[in-house]
Amino acid sequence: MKFTTRIFLFIILTFSANSFAIGEIAKPLQQQWDVTSYNTPEKERKKAFAVLAKQAKEVEQQHPDNAEVLVWEAIILSTYAGEKGGFGALGLVKEAKALLEKAEKIDPSTLNGSIYTSLGSLYYQVPGWPLGFGDDDLALAYLNKALKINPDGIDSNYFYGDFMLEKGEYKKAIRAFDKALTAPPRINRPIADSGRKKEIEIARKKAKAHDSP
Repeated sequence: MKFTTRIFLFIILTFSANSFAIGEIAKPLQQQWDVTSYNTPEKERKKAFAVLAKQAKEVEQQHPDNAEVLVWEAIILSTYAGEKGGFGALGLVKEAKALLEKAEKIDPSTLNGSIYTSLGSLYYQVPGWPLGFGDDDLALAYLNKALKINPDGIDSNYFYGDFMLEKGEYKKAIRAFDKALTAPPRINRPIADSGRKKEIEIARKKAKAHDSP
């Protein structure tokens, strides 16, 4: 059972937004996700994400119609699911999916397509029926939608590449990873950019190894 520690999510991951200003209400969640994901020791991340998930829920209860908050809560829950693993993670990703769908109804363009990057990554990483809602066709549709909105983004290209890697489409994966590596830096997110690029390099090496004659 595969749950990513990075969503789109986006996470994800960010399964996370590209170079634009995020609202002040959601910004602390974004910043703490960056630090917890990439600067927190691995053995401490599960506990740290459990705390962050509670904080995100409190913010969401205060701002239930803020699409950015809903997306970041979904990203946090999805990442927490990746740290938690097992059947206990399924409830978290189902809640994340519901939050993303609610955010889409409020403002589908929020965070430059991050809703669709996050939904796409969930659909290809969560198990299919009867355990979960995973669906590769829906995953591809959402990932393509994210790329249409944000064709040069680091996350939109990375998660598309990761999906292609899983499907054995190694040349497509490499092209997507190459584009992700040349994405413009995200405003005030050097920690996330540095961490994501390391993940891209690892995934690209794997794709290149499979693609070699």
